Amino acid sequence: MFVVAYDHGGAGGAARLWWLLRHYGHEDVAVLRGGLDAWIGPLRAGEEEIEPREFVPRPRAGDTIDADELARRLGESELVVVDARSPERYRGETEPIDPVAGRIPGAVNWFYAEASEPPPEIAEAGEIVVYCGSGITACVDLLLLAEAGRSDAKLYPGSWSDWCRRGLPAERG
Repeated sequence: MFVVAYDHGGAGGAARLWWLLRHYGHEDVAVLRGGLDAWIGPLRAGEEEIEPREFVPRPRAGDTIDADELARRLGESELVVVDARSPERYRGETEPIDPVAGRIPGAVNWFYAEASEPPPEIAEAGEIVVYCGSGITACVDLLLLAEAGRSDAKLYPGSWSDWCRRGLPAERG
């Protein structure tokens, strides 16, 4: 079954669904850019009779990284860590959610809400790990990376919320 994910707010929900479905073994998924307003096909209102199907999740290996491994690998020359949060949160100037402001040391900023084509320093990296505040909007950057041929990029699902609560090193500025 082909799945089309869409959202209206641009907050990453459709990209997160795309990532989750792929992570759990459902490859036949796409994201509709521009929300439902971008759909050019027919639409119907009302209830639909859809035959139930069984989905057996098969978690994909190698598309995530945990905090311990990421902390051990910081500073490796082939690893680029991407922070998808706003520039203000990346720099540690503001932190509306978590108890600590800042970023993972050495991370580069590629703000999901302004992201389009991946910058060369990210797209051409040996290995890419993307995080955000909670693991949702990082999936926008991961979708763009996959579209650019880098479907090997990994998600740090715990993201900044997990990292800072563990007391791991942080940078600001």
